[in-house]
Amino acid sequence: MAELLFLVGMMGAGKSTVGRLLAQHLGWDFVDTDAEISARTGRNVGDLFTERGEAAFREEERRAVGDVLARRAPAVVSVGGGAVVDEGNRRAMRDGGTVVWLRADPAVLAARVADEGGRPLLAGAGPAGARDELARIAGVRQVWYEEVATAVVDVDELTPEQASSAVLAAAGLA
Repeated sequence: MAELLFLVGMMGAGKSTVGRLLAQHLGWDFVDTDAEISARTGRNVGDLFTERGEAAFREEERRAVGDVLARRAPAVVSVGGGAVVDEGNRRAMRDGGTVVWLRADPAVLAARVADEGGRPLLAGAGPAGARDELARIAGVRQVWYEEVATAVVDVDELTPEQASSAVLAAAGLA
């Protein structure tokens, strides 16, 4: 099996940005499960949520994680923030590679994503409500992030480059 480094965490934690840096540093492929889902379905995450609902999106996430595990090349994988909700995804990631949780405070996350749009779980929350909603979601998911993570990197005050270095060290790849 190829080496796989899964990055998990809440929306806005930097999984895609840090993942690209890690892949470049390691000379590995980079896979973003949300991008894979969009390519397969022809819909962005927001549209997929709106048109087919969260359950359909979570099924697409399961397929994306399964596709990553079937790969033959080493890869850094940015996993959608809610993929940990599914016990099968957690087991597959734990069994299939190293999992690093990019942990961030909800206030930091809100500052990063509140103005982006395209975040279905924050639709209509507004900037003030985004922090509260992110705190609620993070509270629900924390136990799953803890369960799946091989290592945790707190990214609140780190640049993407610093976070990348911290992930390499935490994953034993430095």
